[in-house]
Amino acid sequence: MDFVEFLINRGDDMLELGLEHAAVVGASVLLATIIGVGLGVASYRQPRSREAILAVTGAFLTIPSFALFILLIGPLGLGFLPVVVALTLYGLLPIVRNTITGLREVDPAIVEAALGMGMSRGQVLRQIELPLAWPVIITGVRVTTLVLLGIAAIGSIVLGPGYGDLIFTGLARVGTPVAVNLVLAGTLGVVVLAVLFDVLFYVIRKLTTSEGIR
Repeated sequence: MDFVEFLINRGDDMLELGLEHAAVVGASVLLATIIGVGLGVASYRQPRSREAILAVTGAFLTIPSFALFILLIGPLGLGFLPVVVALTLYGLLPIVRNTITGLREVDPAIVEAALGMGMSRGQVLRQIELPLAWPVIITGVRVTTLVLLGIAAIGSIVLGPGYGDLIFTGLARVGTPVAVNLVLAGTLGVVVLAVLFDVLFYVIRKLTTSEGIR
């Protein structure tokens, strides 16, 4: 079957799976951002804590994705939840690292001047350091999102949502005429989502970053 004809015939499935894929990645990125920025803020001034957190979050990336998804079946079962947990763990490092980097790159003279004007440490963090570090932080979130879009497809092995269903169905039917179309359709769906998310983050960065620090 012609690939274009295949996509047309499976258009409804492609849209539904795309929404599922975007939802599981979006939820994971949101959780990873909340946790990652929190860890970065908590540790950027403390060398030992900073190194320990970076080491632990980096270690998550060394766990083979197939193994992690399977290990999570026991405590979390099948479906959406184990995929979200696994993706959140995989997404922490770029966000934590960029949060720490962005905060540490803020000019100490600016911080000292703000403190000298009577601002509290919390006010300096919220009103000066985080806004100045935001372009670096949002870049980390963008990198995490693009990485997780690919890993999310593997979540199909634990009945997770998204384009992995097409890819693994195609791999299970290797040798049949439809196998290549299934794999290509799933892969194309992931690529299209990656482009859309990339555009989204470009817009978010532009809208949330003041002109003076773009």
